[in-house]
Amino acid sequence: MTYHPYPTVKLNTGAIMPAIGLGTWSGTTKEEWESALPWYKSALSVGYRLLDTAHGYGTEPVVGKAFRESGIPREEMWITTKLPSQHHDRVVYSLDESLDRLGYPSVDLYLIHWPQSHPYHANDEPDIKGEDGRHVTVVHPDVGETWKQMEEVYESGKAKAIGVSNFSVKTLTQLLKTAKIIPAVNQVEMHPHLNQSELKAFCDKHGIVLTAYSPTGYAPVRTDPTVTALATKHSVSPAQISLAWHVQRGTSAVPKSTDVGRQEGNLKKLPILSKEDMQKLGSLNNGKHLCQYGCPEGDVFGWSYEQMGW
Repeated sequence: MTYHPYPTVKLNTGAIMPAIGLGTWSGTTKEEWESALPWYKSALSVGYRLLDTAHGYGTEPVVGKAFRESGIPREEMWITTKLPSQHHDRVVYSLDESLDRLGYPSVDLYLIHWPQSHPYHANDEPDIKGEDGRHVTVVHPDVGETWKQMEEVYESGKAKAIGVSNFSVKTLTQLLKTAKIIPAVNQVEMHPHLNQSELKAFCDKHGIVLTAYSPTGYAPVRTDPTVTALATKHSVSPAQISLAWHVQRGTSAVPKSTDVGRQEGNLKKLPILSKEDMQKLGSLNNGKHLCQYGCPEGDVFGWSYEQMGW
């Protein structure tokens, strides 16, 4: 069996980013965050070099600790973290907080986590919601105003690359109207049931690398008959089929896995898919978002699907 070599993607900054990283969301409590340290370290031990975290995940301190205890030189690490929606008007402040938690003077990639802005609140306070249970959003700063601050942290060197997350063609178009620096990455939900082909074409045109979260698509994709048949054909797991599909599309992915065997397989044993295999996987798109954000139906942290451009 022939597998893909350690895959990478080249950003518009010229940086070479690992195409497969580890998603580090691990729950909502401090105990859950701290309990993730062993599986972060096991991923690093089998060759992962990109750990994907966020202010909103609560895992930045543990990610920093995992890297330090691994002994991996800083130049071989790739740290991605994200700006929370309640900090859209205080990007420099928020990144400095993240760097303090991580324990490093810079990150390799800093993303706007969501396009919508929420009112500022202290880190230990609950999100502000209206009587209808939806998150309260604000008009200012808009994405252009926030992106201007992102450009400032890029120029400062504290973020070696900047990008966005959960942006659509609609919200990227709005951002690009005033952007001086093109985002390096757009991280979105993407898997064979949500292949984001229109968004991919837009990002390819503008030199933006697409990164997939939830890249293996949960049970609906992992149990899809086409995916399971290809897994049997290539003697790998359904998750590895989806990850190979991402790599061969020129996109990157940050799967979460707590098991060292699956971590290693997801990184080192991605089969080379045939043109026919890729066409079969490409035919599975149904445009459905599978991620559950704990919001009322049709709502994404205070915005409708229409506002999101979904």
